[in-house]
Amino acid sequence: MTGVQAPSSPTVRRRELGAMLKSLRAERGWTAEQVAERLMVSPSKISRLETGQRGASARDVSDLCKLYGVDDDQRQQLLQLARETKQRTWWQRGGLNDLTYLGLEEAATSISDYGLGMMPGLLQTADYARAIVEAAVPKWVPEVVQERVESRMIRQKILVRDNPPHFEAVVDESVLHRVVGSPAVMRAQLERLLELSVLPNVRLRVIPHDAGALPAGNNKFIILSFALPTLSDVVFIEGLTGDLYLDDPRDVEVYNTTFRALAQMAADPEATREIIASMIPSYRKQPH
Repeated sequence: MTGVQAPSSPTVRRRELGAMLKSLRAERGWTAEQVAERLMVSPSKISRLETGQRGASARDVSDLCKLYGVDDDQRQQLLQLARETKQRTWWQRGGLNDLTYLGLEEAATSISDYGLGMMPGLLQTADYARAIVEAAVPKWVPEVVQERVESRMIRQKILVRDNPPHFEAVVDESVLHRVVGSPAVMRAQLERLLELSVLPNVRLRVIPHDAGALPAGNNKFIILSFALPTLSDVVFIEGLTGDLYLDDPRDVEVYNTTFRALAQMAADPEATREIIASMIPSYRKQPH
């Protein structure tokens, strides 16, 4: 596989800019309400700027720099970050509804993925992904299904790009037994797991059925970590009616502790490959 260089992520640039603006405010001992009052804007706007939920315009940055009394070098740095938050990327095309997650994933240096019901998205074959998307409620029209499958395949390039993230996935053994699509689809999916599991930056673990009760309260979460020390880890939880992003250090630590506990219950990577390989013949025997 050839290396693929990742583009800059405007999502993470927004978070980086927000963290710097929040730090400048904290250095002056002001609350978000006090800053909002001085700039005659709403406190919610200041909050959204500092959390990266809203992109900052050049005017926003200039006003805040003037208020905080920053020097010209730092002002130029902040303005450059603001410009980078406006860059267009492949995932900002029409039809995709998880733009925030895609932007975070693209810039992550470490991804920890736990799943009880399906294969991790970064390890899915196109046929497996299509079956998963088609099973979603509400049902998607064929054009949306195809677009989402294609975006998932593009996402997987991060595993083989230059300087790829460390990717660790923990899945329950039931995921290997659940027939998604057809036996032929499952056979190809398991073969794909074996292929990807030997990459130096990928670690796949399966929790055997006899491992006991699972410590996770929900059946799917992903922890994303970043190189910049100013950016906290983010826990992503996908919901039926809305997604949840957690970055409070106390919440993140709970999920990190839970993920470590799940990994300890799971078979090691080599034993996991043996489990997967042992199941492939059963899918060959089944009708397509």
